[in-house]
Amino acid sequence: MSQSLKFVQEHLDESGPTDVTETFQTWLALVERLKQKVADRFELERDPSTEILEDFGGETGAKGRVRGYAGPEIDWMVHSHMENAAAGFCNVHLTIWLGPQIKVPHFGMALGCFPQGWFFLDSVPRSYLVTDTDSFDRYYEPVNARWEELQSNSLLEPFVSRSAFVRAGLSPTAFCHMAPAGEEMTQLVTEVAEEHLDRWLGWVDAAEAVPVAERAALSADDEAIRRNIAERDPANVMGDRYFGAETTQRLVRALWGGDRKLPRALEHEAHPGR
Repeated sequence: MSQSLKFVQEHLDESGPTDVTETFQTWLALVERLKQKVADRFELERDPSTEILEDFGGETGAKGRVRGYAGPEIDWMVHSHMENAAAGFCNVHLTIWLGPQIKVPHFGMALGCFPQGWFFLDSVPRSYLVTDTDSFDRYYEPVNARWEELQSNSLLEPFVSRSAFVRAGLSPTAFCHMAPAGEEMTQLVTEVAEEHLDRWLGWVDAAEAVPVAERAALSADDEAIRRNIAERDPANVMGDRYFGAETTQRLVRALWGGDRKLPRALEHEAHPGR
């Protein structure tokens, strides 16, 4: 099985301009559908800090949107996209960071092109799985067979980041692959993404409550993980390229909630009437 050790920008620069508008529109529709399923399950409110990012653009013709949400059960959710699809680049995100009332892994999903189709789906760990074997047995071992199936799929090429930090943040069952953009890939990704969300929602519904005394520490760790992932992402250079450093820094803060106005999920518990 072939794989290449490259950053996103290297793939894009080596491939040359390729219009990926059709795949971008497919990713947008898929993520919108999944986001609506999440909104039907959870109480969510748009954070005012992201209203400035409802529609932004750059001199290259690139455009984007970032919407951040929070609620009693969801500490921070990002529904976003960034694209210069006519030139071969797009990225569509749905990431959901739970509050500390349960210890289910966070939900990660990003779909893109550069210009090959690309997808990332993961259950972000909230503990060290080698010692927290209960979480490993519940959330990761049952997904391993599906992970093996995708690893052996001849359509897909594993995407392996050159960044050691990025690799350190992946769970053992992270799906991260590339394939030629087209109908075959989008059908497969749609199936796996819907499966990923439905599985995660089932985990949430079946979860036991975290003891109150442990929730503040879990909440702090969650935010540290979220911030580090956002700030250390090597693909942030694509934001610099398309939108400039100042806008990119605002985008990065939006991904982890650095400018948020709404209370964190832990604060909802302390002030249930808010």
